[in-house]
Amino acid sequence: MESGAADVARRHSRAGCGVGALRREGTHDLLQQKRLPAVLPSQDGLKQCLTDFKQQLPWVERLDVTLGQVMEPISQSAPNKDAVDPENDFQREMSFYRQAQAAVLEALPRLRKLQVPTRRPDDYFAEMAKSDQQMQKIRQKLKSKQEAMERSEKAKQLRAMRKYGKKVQTEILQRRQKEKKNMLNAVKKYQKGLSDKLDFLDEEQTSSQGHKKGGASQQIKKGPNAKRRYKNQKFGFGGKKKGSKWNTKESFNDVSSFRSKVAHNKGPGKAGRGGKKALNKRPGKRARQKMKSRAR
Repeated sequence: MESGAADVARRHSRAGCGVGALRREGTHDLLQQKRLPAVLPSQDGLKQCLTDFKQQLPWVERLDVTLGQVMEPISQSAPNKDAVDPENDFQREMSFYRQAQAAVLEALPRLRKLQVPTRRPDDYFAEMAKSDQQMQKIRQKLKSKQEAMERSEKAKQLRAMRKYGKKVQTEILQRRQKEKKNMLNAVKKYQKGLSDKLDFLDEEQTSSQGHKKGGASQQIKKGPNAKRRYKNQKFGFGGKKKGSKWNTKESFNDVSSFRSKVAHNKGPGKAGRGGKKALNKRPGKRARQKMKSRAR
């Protein structure tokens, strides 16, 4: 019994060594050599399967249209009209499009003959594929994107303006430094006797006068401040006070305000021909006092 068990163990170990050797030496190559040839589909078998699951229903229920290859009208006279390169995506998709279009043109008359409506009515409202909550979320997302784009555009504009302002400021500083350097060089040349021209002083004076004129024009254009405007509104605009009632040539020649009745004492409350003033009917002070004492 022990010898029989040892023989079985030896056989198993030899078989295992053989399998390991096959795996190490390349089992994949051996399987490739023993693989069966590829089985091509049979047309008769496909037709048999088609007849098995095909249902005999009317055409209105099936709505199937079978067409061959439809070529473009422009290229029908070409010699290679049946050649459509399957590797060319554009030609392949255009052939599908033309075939579908031809199928629609063939199916529409048949549907009209069967009195099947092919147009959607004007008052037809289809249900939305997405709910109102989903559309609201989409609107909010689009709005947030638009606001973010506007903020970024404003930030870009601000950065560009700051950059431009810094550029102008640096240009002004460089120009001033250059003018100062030129003036110092001219002064040094004059001190050393290399030059007897004093043009730099004239340039400095003209530049300072130009700055003053510019400041004055700016002040004139600016106008009065808020405090001055408030005082003008409250107290008037000032002007000449002395001699404001003096006659001028225009006022002397203007007689539109002349009244003859007032000038010749002919107005109401005036006397007649003599031109004397009308008598005052009110009693004097002494008479009024006597009248009061009598009343007591």
